[in-house]
Amino acid sequence: MSPKTEKQNKEIRENKRNLIMMTSLELFAENGYHSTTISNIAKKAAISKGLLYNYFDSKESLLQQIIINGMENFTKLFDIDGDGVLTKKEMRYFISQSFVLLQENFSFWKIYFSLLLQPSVLTVVEKYLLKYLEPYIAVFLDFFQRNNYKNPVAEARFIAALLDGIGMHYIIDPANFPLNASLEKIYTIYSL
Repeated sequence: MSPKTEKQNKEIRENKRNLIMMTSLELFAENGYHSTTISNIAKKAAISKGLLYNYFDSKESLLQQIIINGMENFTKLFDIDGDGVLTKKEMRYFISQSFVLLQENFSFWKIYFSLLLQPSVLTVVEKYLLKYLEPYIAVFLDFFQRNNYKNPVAEARFIAALLDGIGMHYIIDPANFPLNASLEKIYTIYSL
């Protein structure tokens, strides 16, 4: 058997890192952050605790990386041309794809929303969340200013709260929540 190339080693390392993060995310979503231990994660991922610590130095850093990855996936949907200006077409795309992401990454959003409700856990990831969310509120604000809304600040905060609320309700009852009807309602409210 020939030695692995640098590319193969990098791919193996990335796959192991992803396995640890996905396993952690699943356990955090099922059992809660505080109830999940590094031992639980290592056991479920079928790796040693030492190997896990080779990738992440603590449970906190693991959670932080999960949040960073999830927010990076989410923010790729926003302002797709990257010009800092959100058009109605981009707003519609962002909202529709947010709903797709909510369905495709159910475990991530379950832990994300549970974090928002747990102040002791939120402190572990708060600065990472703010890093990603503050610029988007600013772009929302600009969108509502350019589209002559009476109170752009209220609109920017309202749409963020609306999307969070829909997400939380969907996570609580995915089988019965009218996700598509909610999407159409948002399109109607904002003429998208």
